[in-house]
Amino acid sequence: MEKLKPKLFSVMKTYTKEQFFKDIIAGIIVAIIALPLSIALAIASGVAPEQGIFTAITAGFVISFLGGSRVQISGPTAAFATIVAGIVAKNGMEGLIIATILAGIILIIMGLLRLGGLIKFIPYTITTGFTSGIAITILIGQIKDFFGLTVVSEEPLVETTEKLMGAFRSFSTINWQATAIGIACLLILILWPKMPKFCKKIPPSLIAIIVSIALVSGFNLNVNTIGDLYEISNKLPSFSIPSFNFATIQKVFPDAVTIAILAGIESLLSCVVSDNMIHSKHRSNMELVAQGAGNITSGLFGGIPATGAIARTAANVKNGGRTPVSGMVHSVTLLLILVVLMPYATLIPMPAIAAILFMVAYNMSEWREFTHLVKTAPKSDIIVLVTTFVLTIFFDLVVAIEVGFLLAAILFMKRMSEVTEVEGWKYISNESDEDD
Repeated sequence: MEKLKPKLFSVMKTYTKEQFFKDIIAGIIVAIIALPLSIALAIASGVAPEQGIFTAITAGFVISFLGGSRVQISGPTAAFATIVAGIVAKNGMEGLIIATILAGIILIIMGLLRLGGLIKFIPYTITTGFTSGIAITILIGQIKDFFGLTVVSEEPLVETTEKLMGAFRSFSTINWQATAIGIACLLILILWPKMPKFCKKIPPSLIAIIVSIALVSGFNLNVNTIGDLYEISNKLPSFSIPSFNFATIQKVFPDAVTIAILAGIESLLSCVVSDNMIHSKHRSNMELVAQGAGNITSGLFGGIPATGAIARTAANVKNGGRTPVSGMVHSVTLLLILVVLMPYATLIPMPAIAAILFMVAYNMSEWREFTHLVKTAPKSDIIVLVTTFVLTIFFDLVVAIEVGFLLAAILFMKRMSEVTEVEGWKYISNESDEDD
């Protein structure tokens, strides 16, 4: 049976000074990558920019310390953006914190019950459907900031369809200076990875932010920045216990279950990817326990839901990280950045954030897998895929996953009934025909 023991405790037995220095370098580089992403994903989630960094610091450290993977990097991810924004809009920050803590408790229970191996049985069509749907919702949510639109609404636009219609109605207010900054940042994000090898050490998102700040500040452009829309603080995350009440728990519990399922799927998928990169084997149940502890910690320190981030984990491996120490260094580095540099985040133009989120949406969209499934999968799988995709966009993730599972189960039973033959009973009497 798989051990419930953090990988950190195992790797420390053979840890070397050379690997320690490699882990420090990898952790610092990953922190630089995580900084703009954490800010952008916090904004996409409808919370303050620093809360994304709080999450990467608190949850990232705890998950690396307790995790079942050698190289997992955890923090806010795009998968949670839409569901977090919905919780905040309906139940406020208090509701989000309670949902995050509940999700953490559910994840710990899943790990202790050793359910880590069951995650792989979740239909691929469901995960592809909701992942592609989330990508579309993120993209639509950033149209306003990318084009600098002035969207007038009596109430905050929460639903994806509302955001799309609001942007469509307001397109005549397009800010061409903001659009130019957005396009410039998008080009940097696309072209920078094609630059010579030494340039690739610097994250393209960081280059896009630096260039956009220089352009907007240098030419005094009429472009909204983070400081125009949000109050930024460089205060350290503070410990706070929310006031739990039955009514709020009842409201957010379905969201908490969805967060737990998403965190479990994404973190273990990231573990599998990193295992292949370093030829190792993760402990799935310990990883679920760590993800649970990390989310509870994030909630108690004012963060948002966290899970394993595949792109940041891959960057950790590529830059020499081989133990959980690199993940802990990543969190400590972000803590130092929060204290020293966070006030300067007010200068970041909103079109730059939108461009970063456009690329995040594209990278997570799985459009190749989606089109491949539509072309080659059985009709029942396509129905599940498209239904989950559409419901994620037009309703929300909770509805999409619930209906997706129900539909997949019904269609699976139907498929089994078609390939199973049931014969009727034939009665044979044991009595001899004495009269004949």
